[in-house]
Amino acid sequence: MTQSISHGLNASRERPATTFNGYLIFILSIIVFLCGIGLIIALANDVIGLIGVPFAVLLMAGAAFGFGGFYMIQPNQAAAIMLFGSYRGTDRKEGLRWIWPWMSRSKISVRSNNIISEKLKVNDLRGNPIEIAAQVVWRVVDTAQALFDVDDYKAFVLAQIEAAVRAIGSRYPYDDIEHQEVTLRGNHDQIGEELRIELIERLKVAGITVDECGLTHLAYAPEIAQAMLRRQQADAVISARARIVAGAVGMVEMALGELSEKGVVELDDERRAAMVSNLMVVLCSERDTQPVVNAGSLYQ
Repeated sequence: MTQSISHGLNASRERPATTFNGYLIFILSIIVFLCGIGLIIALANDVIGLIGVPFAVLLMAGAAFGFGGFYMIQPNQAAAIMLFGSYRGTDRKEGLRWIWPWMSRSKISVRSNNIISEKLKVNDLRGNPIEIAAQVVWRVVDTAQALFDVDDYKAFVLAQIEAAVRAIGSRYPYDDIEHQEVTLRGNHDQIGEELRIELIERLKVAGITVDECGLTHLAYAPEIAQAMLRRQQADAVISARARIVAGAVGMVEMALGELSEKGVVELDDERRAAMVSNLMVVLCSERDTQPVVNAGSLYQ
């Protein structure tokens, strides 16, 4: 039933329990109960003598014995069977079931559970305080571990979700304007999968697996939200300006190359520099530039 692991805890392992179909035993118990009632009625009417008393007692005790072992299992539910504190297996067969009355059973759900964690304040990789929350879909896969290897498996899940979210939140930066790093804001799928793997590793001691998880809330902490917004805006402006300048340089280079290649006009260094300056002003200006028509010669 158990396997010793390095830190001293005996890790339980689920195994099938020996139980019985409850419907057949229910019918037999009803028959025995009715026979006992009939015998008691016969004794009351002096149909039979006192010799029937022990049989009546045995029949009623047998009926009580039968009725004492019934329990129900719903779909996606299990029952851990115990005998005087010893784990005897888990019954996952749904419907009316029966075990010996001196054996106890602890029911446990193996359905999927959905948890949305509380908003946690964490420092990201760059030390910026952020608020983060996650949604986790988990379920019990080993009922013995969930019941016997942790004190309260639901509280254990909540604690490990908080710890995993904090670990993932501090492992990556919130954002990267240059898109060269994995970030919490820009790589949701990757972050969610890493969080799932982290939780599976943390929860396997409790016989729990994680089917799905992802971030549901991500924002800078209120005390730095405005400053970070201004920083993001500045970074966006710088990035946009850099792209505009790079594009303008390429267009100027292409224009000068085309003019020189096709022999449209020959420019000396001074006029070439003036033309480059004018083109850069036109291409990089935030406002529309006004054209000036040169009615004289090229050098006037």
